[in-house]
Amino acid sequence: MKPIAVFRLYKIEGPGYLATLFDSQSIPWKLIKLDKGEGLPQNLKDYSGLVFMGGPMSANDNLPVISGAFGLIRQAIRYNIPVMGHCLGGQMLSKALGGKVYSSPVKEMGWGTVTVASSIIASEWFDNLYNFEAFHWHGEYFTLPEDAHRILSSKYCNNQAFISGPHIGMQCHLEVTENMIRAWYETGADEIANSLGPGVQSLEVVQKNLAERVSNINKVARYLYLKWVSQLTVLK
Repeated sequence: MKPIAVFRLYKIEGPGYLATLFDSQSIPWKLIKLDKGEGLPQNLKDYSGLVFMGGPMSANDNLPVISGAFGLIRQAIRYNIPVMGHCLGGQMLSKALGGKVYSSPVKEMGWGTVTVASSIIASEWFDNLYNFEAFHWHGEYFTLPEDAHRILSSKYCNNQAFISGPHIGMQCHLEVTENMIRAWYETGADEIANSLGPGVQSLEVVQKNLAERVSNINKVARYLYLKWVSQLTVLK
């Protein structure tokens, strides 16, 4: 199997649990640090799939790193190379497929329940779960691209995840680790302080039973990630 390219757009928003899972399953992958100026691949056919992580910028920003990522995602779509996007990555995937990204009326920052859509497609990706607790850190949301299927929603964000062919875009974070969450709250302390609202939680609230909550979300992520990886061998 050719390696999976994982693109980091911001230092503290790396692959997290995704990297742990890939390593434990001997799944080949390569981290490309776009935040450090590492170049985009010259030949996408060297990779079996692409994964884009999150970041504090907007998918609507006119930045070289964003435009470069868009170009790569559109190439992958043309070549039928599966793409998975987390938060900012999910927003970029939505836009590349024809969706839009808008400012959210309610920010989500912290733990929050997401509901699995009542469809066969959704249940296949979440092992027949009805709902679960996910982690959130976003002030924007994506619309559903044409022909995409909504698979997750939440109280404050109707489009939490979608499937479009072999591609999956997520607004919520399933890749988080305990250290990642603490780092986000440390770096984003001012944003949290200035983002009071029903979807925003303090570090004190977020850290309650943190190890158990992260373990639970890792189980959900493991199932979804391995299902996505199973497509790579079929489509190679």
